[in-house]
Amino acid sequence: MIRILLADDHKLLIDGLRPLLEKQKDIEVVGVARDGLEAASLASKYKPDIILLDISMPRLNGIDAARKILDVLPDTKIVMLSMHADRKFIQESLRVGARGYILKESAASEVIEAIAAVRKGELFFSKSVREQVLHDYVEWVKEGKTEDANPLSGREREVLQLLAEGKSTKDIAGLLFISIKTVESHRKQIMDKLGLHSIAELTKYAIREGLTKLD
Repeated sequence: MIRILLADDHKLLIDGLRPLLEKQKDIEVVGVARDGLEAASLASKYKPDIILLDISMPRLNGIDAARKILDVLPDTKIVMLSMHADRKFIQESLRVGARGYILKESAASEVIEAIAAVRKGELFFSKSVREQVLHDYVEWVKEGKTEDANPLSGREREVLQLLAEGKSTKDIAGLLFISIKTVESHRKQIMDKLGLHSIAELTKYAIREGLTKLD
């Protein structure tokens, strides 16, 4: 039996995907998370074999949730769900250890294929994502292009997302189980590293980097 955790803040997607998975004889949905922090918490609780993880989620985005989960559960396989075949998201997903990347527009059969593939230790990408990965690889080979790694640490990215979502220093400290002084230190380090000087600038950066979204 394959134990699956679903993590997505869109109710319509969960309502469509969960029945599909539960119809499969060898799949059990052990839980559903509505944001990244809940996904990390439920992953620690249920220790699923595979997590279907939305990239754009509140409180903690999918990429940083994947990093947090895999630090604790390195054998768990993560398949990212996204609206877009975005180069930056694909690269970051692979960098943190995701084993698959599926577009939400994909056919239901592709989700089942992805689960079967990553269960066997393989990688799985939606067709347009495969084309993007192959295109990037060809470009890198031809021109030696690289992209700078994100200058922020995993914890700094978590703090940045919560700041951009309007959380207070006290709220962030409570959510991340750290002190207010530590939050303030992280905020200063983030601003210094990025050369930014206000919460408004940090918010714009977080949106541009896909750490949070406008809605």
